[in-house]
Amino acid sequence: MLRMMKGKDSEEVEIDLEDSSDPESDNGEEPEMLWKAPPAHEEEEDIHTTTLVEISDTKPLINVRDPHDINDCLKVTFEDVIAEPVSVRSGDRVWIWSNALFEVSRVWIYRIVTVILAIPISIISGLLFAILSCFHIWMVGPCSHCLRIGARWLQSLWSIVLSVVVRPFLTSAGRCCGGFSIHLAKE
Repeated sequence: MLRMMKGKDSEEVEIDLEDSSDPESDNGEEPEMLWKAPPAHEEEEDIHTTTLVEISDTKPLINVRDPHDINDCLKVTFEDVIAEPVSVRSGDRVWIWSNALFEVSRVWIYRIVTVILAIPISIISGLLFAILSCFHIWMVGPCSHCLRIGARWLQSLWSIVLSVVVRPFLTSAGRCCGGFSIHLAKE
């Protein structure tokens, strides 16, 4: 049997790794425990670490790493990828070990790839955002202010055109159409 911890609950979940078709499992002996997770302790909400010794994978520095659910589409489980229909089934042991290997390989390959790529990509992203911020602060912002200051005459000209040409036309059209009235009557 495989005993696993589930979520924040302190209940142990037992998973039988024996195949239901194995004739050996009915010999009355207690099966050997393959793996038992230590009981999970409630993690503190406010984690403050001051030394590098206290930093570990089991006590993350940042509790919520995706607060805006940007990568909600990547919350993939084994059942989202591989699903057996009722008509075709493999042995229970194959399904359980496939699930375990899927989860372990997904987590460890992600960790290895992030160790290799996360630091260079974060440096490149920081450099890109720094360049864009500098460009926006020192080029785009001042240029747009200069254009607004220089185009003040254009704004005045546009308001004169609207008040001389467009306003009288729309006022006369409104007065012409104001004489019409519509009455609805039931027949």
